[in-house]
Amino acid sequence: MKIRFTLAASALALATALPASAQTEIQMWHAMGGALGEKVDEIAANFNASQSDYVLVPTYQGSYADTMNAAIAAFRAGTQPHIVQVFEVGTATMMSAEGAIYPVYQLMEDTGQDFNPDDYLPAVTGYYTTPEGQMLSMPFNSSTPVMYFNKEILEAAGLDPDNPPTTWPEVLDAAQQIVDSGAAECGFTTEWQSWVQIENFSAWHNVPIGTEENGFAGLDTEMTINNPTVVAHIDALGEQAANGVFQYGGRGNAAGGLFTSGTCGIFFTSSAGYASINANSDFDLGIAMLPYWPDLAEGPNGGPQNSIIGGATLWVLTGRDDAEYDGVAEFFTYLSSPEVQYDWHQFTGYLPITTAAYELAQSEGLYEERPGFETGVQQITLNPPTPNSKGLRFGSYVQIRDIINQELESVWAGDKTAQEALDSAVQRANELLRQFEEDVGG
Repeated sequence: MKIRFTLAASALALATALPASAQTEIQMWHAMGGALGEKVDEIAANFNASQSDYVLVPTYQGSYADTMNAAIAAFRAGTQPHIVQVFEVGTATMMSAEGAIYPVYQLMEDTGQDFNPDDYLPAVTGYYTTPEGQMLSMPFNSSTPVMYFNKEILEAAGLDPDNPPTTWPEVLDAAQQIVDSGAAECGFTTEWQSWVQIENFSAWHNVPIGTEENGFAGLDTEMTINNPTVVAHIDALGEQAANGVFQYGGRGNAAGGLFTSGTCGIFFTSSAGYASINANSDFDLGIAMLPYWPDLAEGPNGGPQNSIIGGATLWVLTGRDDAEYDGVAEFFTYLSSPEVQYDWHQFTGYLPITTAAYELAQSEGLYEERPGFETGVQQITLNPPTPNSKGLRFGSYVQIRDIINQELESVWAGDKTAQEALDSAVQRANELLRQFEEDVGG
């Protein structure tokens, strides 16, 4: 079933008609472009129409990095918005900005909102909470990587599309069979290679990617992605890249066309990629959990542990009038409501952030209507998060991901072994971590 991207025009018109002079304006800067940006506009319009005290004004600022940098510059200039959307790898940077951040738990308490952090999915909120369980930012667009597959290609290769591979050995065998049979030119590809094939791979296998609980327990952390488990995985992918079974499509989400065009039969990307894949393909789509290495996984009973999230949260910046924060808190309560979260989840493929929204999706029959759409939620809630699988909190991680991308590309090109590349990534990343520690006075 294709998703139809629609905008609540009537709600927008109603919000526009409200007398702005009688309302307090709340500025929100975000990084959602295209149809997602239209959906953000719709959420804002519906919130504005739901009450008469505040007007939420969402403004697109470009990429995640551009949005965060714009907010930092605006804060220094005293022109900051009330709310800024920041991607998950910017968490440590935001936490280090003492005096600039109004923690969400404090905001909700100060404004008297009915707020219970236990209402939110632990795998979502764990990324953005203190060790005491205090939420620092409001979850918004959370996703996790899953495995998509072209059922028609699998069937043409003599594989069972109703029983996709569940382990990495099975994936690699299936990918080879896809190519050998001529069902497709490429067996599999991946997007967001650091997030999917290192960060989530490690959490899924319950192994750390850094010391100090992946950075949650202190600034004096070091990267450990050159461990035997990750090295073995990257080495296996490198072998498949050498023979063309794995095709690298580029950084970020550049590889999507390899899957939607039918060039590759299996695809690893975000659960939030569902809308785009569904809109840009005309084949029978399958969705399954990430595969695992049975001899490397350290989850319960030697199986997988849980995946971690990506996406972004909404951070509140200080320096605005106290009365305006009442509007910010009221918007967060609205945004967390089951109905709003269910609508956002079914429209985008992002995860519902609350248990109530997830239960609403189940009761509405969403997952029966869209087989596999529940996979992301099932995956992040498969087991209670461990210190290795609740996420990561490293300083300068935007730059560290660039380093990891460079080193992985050297493996795919055959210029370095997996061990050489990951050793180099760790050395370069640790230099940035020490610089970040020095910069924030750690």
